[in-house]
Amino acid sequence: MLYDITPAVTAALAVWPGDTPPSREVLADMKRGDNITLSTLHATVHLGAHADAPSHYGRDASSIETRPLAPYLGLCRVVRIQAGRGTRIPPAMIPDDVRDERVLIATGTYPDPERFNEDFAALAPETVDLLAARGARLVGIDTPSVDLYSAKELVAHARFLAHDMAILEGLVLAHVPEG
Repeated sequence: MLYDITPAVTAALAVWPGDTPPSREVLADMKRGDNITLSTLHATVHLGAHADAPSHYGRDASSIETRPLAPYLGLCRVVRIQAGRGTRIPPAMIPDDVRDERVLIATGTYPDPERFNEDFAALAPETVDLLAARGARLVGIDTPSVDLYSAKELVAHARFLAHDMAILEGLVLAHVPEG
């Protein structure tokens, strides 16, 4: 079964405070008599559902176009975690049977992609270590970041970098069944 886990990229989509929201400039329009319709898009790349490139959080780390696609393609395990708002998810909250290459974590703490809330849940660095030890190559989350909004040191991101794991953020998982 395939599920669309991306929010619609429209002008209403919330972005990290200070980032560039999405906008579209129509350069040519067949409805105006032009021979084609052509647009320019402006937006941050840290938008909606997205893959974090290691260069986003690691000095001299690889950029997204150099990363292999394999970690992003294939079956995923969706896990629902009853995380508190503004807290880090500890390893104890990850079920013992989660030993999958691709793990998507639904916290429910960022429920509306059109309204940015700063008190979303994030991952504890030890949780990233646990998932890596259990064979995860990719971890996704339904929040704008694997680290807390207020984090100045990106400790969860650092563990992803240390394990060379892929990150997906901003996923919409409310309609996706666990499993």
